[in-house]
Amino acid sequence: MNQKDFQILAHLRRNARMPLTIMSRKANIPVSTIFDRLKANENSLIIKHTSLIDFAKLGYNVRANITFKVEREDKEPVKEFLTKNCSVNSLFRISNGYDFLAECIFRQILEMDNFLEEIEQKFRIKDKQVFFIVEELKREEFLANPELIA
Repeated sequence: MNQKDFQILAHLRRNARMPLTIMSRKANIPVSTIFDRLKANENSLIIKHTSLIDFAKLGYNVRANITFKVEREDKEPVKEFLTKNCSVNSLFRISNGYDFLAECIFRQILEMDNFLEEIEQKFRIKDKQVFFIVEELKREEFLANPELIA
């Protein structure tokens, strides 16, 4: 990847709905070049276009990162359960003694308690830790500032 590619990605990360003509002016790259590079990277480098949502404004006031350590035999079933659960926003396989990190979103703590109870009843959970997200300070900013790309 060259400097132009990083400039395009930075503008895309900042605002994926920015018209290519405006991106062209800001990055000083021809529209045709931007279009061709975006098409070439679609579904490979660019995995998904999405929107960041303020869940609290929708009534989802409980956000938590939950780590799970599970029995070896339960890793795949737990992964499948977490992947399909609508309260799990993001799921990661992690190291350092734990198997999964799930970013979860709930309306109330009771929903989270029910979620944790269900997973503990269905699978052999060796350990779990819950970290409530109190305030979001920074999100999805890596490679999102075209001015910092040198």
